[in-house]
Amino acid sequence: MDAEIIPGLAEAADLARAARRVVVLSGAGLSAESGVPTFREAQTGLWERYSPEQLATEDAFLADPELVWSWYRWRARLIRSCPPNAGHLAVAAWQRRLAANGDALTIATQNVDDLHERAGAEVLAHLHGSLFDDRCADCGEPAAHDTGTAPEGDAGSAPDLESMLRVAPPRCAVCGVGVLRPGVVWFGEMLPADALANTLAALEQCDLAVVAGTSATVQPAASLPYAALGAGAAVVEVNPEVTEFSTAATVHLRGTAGQVLPALVRAYDGHHGHHRSD
Repeated sequence: MDAEIIPGLAEAADLARAARRVVVLSGAGLSAESGVPTFREAQTGLWERYSPEQLATEDAFLADPELVWSWYRWRARLIRSCPPNAGHLAVAAWQRRLAANGDALTIATQNVDDLHERAGAEVLAHLHGSLFDDRCADCGEPAAHDTGTAPEGDAGSAPDLESMLRVAPPRCAVCGVGVLRPGVVWFGEMLPADALANTLAALEQCDLAVVAGTSATVQPAASLPYAALGAGAAVVEVNPEVTEFSTAATVHLRGTAGQVLPALVRAYDGHHGHHRSD
C-alpha cells in the first residue's frame, strides 16, 4: 500500500481531503523526471564551453543576441520533446477533482516549461517566466513567436544543435525597433510582479500548500511556503532529499514528485468525502 511505502502519506492525504483551496508550488525536480535537464545539466555538447551565467543575463544577450537566442531556442525545442510525467498528470487530475466540487487548486511554478499545461492543468503563475512567452527586449510587448515547436516527425527526439546555432532573434512586430528576447527571468532580474503577487495572494488564502521538486534555497521563491504557514495553512513538502524547509513543513514526504504526487492523489480519491465537513 502507498501509505506503507511513503511515510506520512496518510497524514498528507487527510490534509488534502480537508482542503478546499490548495496551492501547488513546483520546481525543477518535477520537470527533471520528464527528462528536462536542470539548468546546469543543459550545459552539454556544443554549449559546455559556456557557463549558465554567460547565457542567462541581459548583458550576455546584448553582447551576443544570436548566441543567447539560439541556446534558449534549443532548450525550448528540447522541452517540447519531453512529455509530462506522472507528477504533472496527478496535479492536473487533482485540480479537476477540486474544481468539480466547487473548490480550487492553484499552480505556481518555478519552471520555465509548459509541462503542467500539456498535462491538462491551468497555471496561475510562472514565477521564473516561460520559454514560450517571448517579448520585445526594447518595448517589452509580448510576441506570438513560437520558439519551441519541433518539425514534423521530430517529436520525442532532442533537436539538432548544429541546425540551431547562430539564429538571430526576430524583430518586434509592435515597435519595429527591438528584437525578441526569451520571456524568462535572467540572473539579476526581478521576478514578474504579477506572478509573485498572485502567488502570495493564493498562499494567504489556501488551506494547504504542496511544495514539490524544489530545493527551497533560491529566493524569493524559497520564502513562499512560509507565507502559507504564516496564514495558518498546512504545508506538505515532496522531495527525495531533506531541504532547508523540511523541518518547517507540516509533513515531509520523501520521494520524487512523480512517485509521491500520484500516490497522494490516489489516497485523496480513495476516501474523498468520508472525512469532509462543510
